[in-house]
Parts: sequence; structure tokens; C-alpha cells
Amino acid sequence: MTTPQRLRPLPRDEWSPEVHELIAGTAGPVAEMEGENAHGDDEDSSGTLNILRTVAHHSALLGPFLGFSGALALQGVLSRRVSELLALRTAWNSQSAFEWGHHVVFGRAAGLGDAEIQRIAVDPEHPDWSDEDRLLLRAADELHARQDLSEATWAALRQRLSDAQLVELPFVVGQYTMLSMVANATGVPLEKGLEPLPDAPR
Repeated sequence: MTTPQRLRPLPRDEWSPEVHELIAGTAGPVAEMEGENAHGDDEDSSGTLNILRTVAHHSALLGPFLGFSGALALQGVLSRRVSELLALRTAWNSQSAFEWGHHVVFGRAAGLGDAEIQRIAVDPEHPDWSDEDRLLLRAADELHARQDLSEATWAALRQRLSDAQLVELPFVVGQYTMLSMVANATGVPLEKGLEPLPDAPR
């Protein structure tokens, strides 16, 4: 789904001093998540993700949002690969071109291969997935569909994940569902050079 841009990302010359300070602190974490796969931002973006420039319209939310997002992304107890697997499936389920494009970059940096990324949008039950990956993708689908996990999926996750990881998993799916909603509803434009959302499998 591609929503027309409904709310412009806030231009740099309209940032308050507080927004300048908050957004300046995102450069390092974003670069860390992108790894060697970083893309070139267009001039208007000022090196800042368009979704952050959109949230910047509500400066009171920006700081708490960045604190939570940073903790989840960089201090999580799930591996980066697992987190990105969940994020990409959530972006696909939410049909968020913006979240998909960025998490392809983050996913590659976390160790996901291109064939794996393509399969995320095609078949979470594909035989090439490991049992654990298939379980994680199934969990992302269940949380998206009914905001809960089946007893069978919970029991299987319980055998593989720690208590903290079991808490974090729905937070990851919920975080990227929320960001997909913001991106889709406001029409956050995907920066140049990032991969578009794949077509639905036929």
C-alpha cells in the first residue's frame, strides 16, 4: 500500500532547539543499525529518517518515543537478526513501504540474506526456514491477526526463549505495527535508494 504524502516531514529549519538535540542523538544508533549497508539520504532529509521528521511535529512525543525505540533496538535481549525478522514480517503484514524499506537495510546488517528477506514476504512456512525462524514468523502473524498467541505457539516459544525475550517479542511486533500505522496514515515518504515493498505473491 502506498499512501500519498499527507503530512510533510518537518524541515530542518523549522525544528525547535529541543528537536535539534533529540534528532542529533539518533545519528549514531541509526548508523549502527545500518552497518555497512547504509544508504545515501537525499538532501532534504538532512540525514534524518523521514518518520522521525514526521514525529517531530509533536515534539512532546519525540523524546519518549526515541528513548523507547532506542532501548528496544539497541538494548534488546532478542538478537538483532531475530528482531529484524519480526520487524520485516510486521512491515509486510502492515503493508508499510516505509518500514519495509528501512528494515531491509537493518535486516541485512543484522545478518539476514536477500533470499531470506524475499521469503519473509512470500511464505513464512517455507521449508528453507529453520524451525525457530518459522516459529518466530508464525508468532508475528498471530500477533498481527489477533493481538495474541495461540497456546501451541506460546508453548513452542517458551521452550526456546527466556522470560525477558518472551516479553520483548510482542513489544517488537507492536512497535513496528505502530510505526507502520504512523507511516501509512501520514504517508511518510520512503527515502531514495531503499527497496520498495514487494508485490503480494500471486
